[in-house]
Amino acid sequence: MLTDFFSRFHIVKKTNSAGTNPLLLSFLSLVAALIIGGLFILCLGKNPFAVYGVIIEGAFKIARTGAYVFKTIGYAIPLVITSIAVSIAFKMKFWNIGAEGQMIAGAILASYFALFQSQMPHWLLLLVMVLAGAVGGGLLGTIPAFFKCKFDTNETLFTLMLNYIALSVITYLKDGPWSETPGFPGIAKFADNARLDIVGGVHIGWIFTVLLVVAAFIYMRYTKHGYEISVIGDSINTARYAGMNVNRVILRTMFISGALCGIAGMIQVSGIEHTLGESVAGGRGFTAIIIAWLSRLNPFVCVLFSMLFATLQQGCSGSALLKLGLSPYVADILQGIILFVILAFDFFTQYKIVCRGRKNA
Repeated sequence: MLTDFFSRFHIVKKTNSAGTNPLLLSFLSLVAALIIGGLFILCLGKNPFAVYGVIIEGAFKIARTGAYVFKTIGYAIPLVITSIAVSIAFKMKFWNIGAEGQMIAGAILASYFALFQSQMPHWLLLLVMVLAGAVGGGLLGTIPAFFKCKFDTNETLFTLMLNYIALSVITYLKDGPWSETPGFPGIAKFADNARLDIVGGVHIGWIFTVLLVVAAFIYMRYTKHGYEISVIGDSINTARYAGMNVNRVILRTMFISGALCGIAGMIQVSGIEHTLGESVAGGRGFTAIIIAWLSRLNPFVCVLFSMLFATLQQGCSGSALLKLGLSPYVADILQGIILFVILAFDFFTQYKIVCRGRKNA
């Protein structure tokens, strides 16, 4: 009986979705997500306004020992960079799921100079570390692009597997050649000379991030390269018919995407971690994929969603929620709620559910 009832309904794609404002849709879906998240908190027997207040306070409160807001911004910086990086690849319909590994690759190469070439002048050392991070991430991003062009391999699986290979390299270095104490796993802390300077309470990486947001927006929307990426994303055959060198564009774009992730890895080890470890990426590469999709590949919107996820993560990471009797994993649940609600909003702007036997609206 229940099966027969549901069989009467089916999903069809809307023929006309004109008039739908993507940014307004994102805002409305975010509001709806917060409301539904509040209902979830209410079901736990807690006051949603009190919980949201604690999260905001934990993320932005100015404390006597320092500003929590600076930690939140510091957490958001690699999210912004990596989400923009994967947005560039996604615009081309190249599904780069390897931001995590590309971050790690960039962090590894940058860490080499921080650990073994720290006698360089400060600004020269930082510049070399940035370039090394870009090369490391760019090369790791180019590998799956090459095999995609040459053998038409599946880039989703390829980039995903490279994440675990890159992580294993850190484990090898920590337990072996880069170990601070032979026989004990662990890499030494960076010298002060290899650490990013603090500007305005946050490491200088925020300046690079601001410039990147503007540059990425201009690159994807107003340059020839950005136009080629869009055309290939719409139709590879059309791009070839127009005379574009598709393979070259794919290789170039994936190098840029990986290089940005590698720079994010360099910023993380030099500005936050001050050493190389397995937590250098910390899942940020995977979170960036979600942010890129939710932002609809818009660099400016990537900043907003990165700050949202950073606020949830940092606001729920302290002991404030524990005092309210809630687990810090509430942040993960709220992030999941936000994702699924926005997915639902986006789904129903493109599709509709109709009942069999009725005329489509």
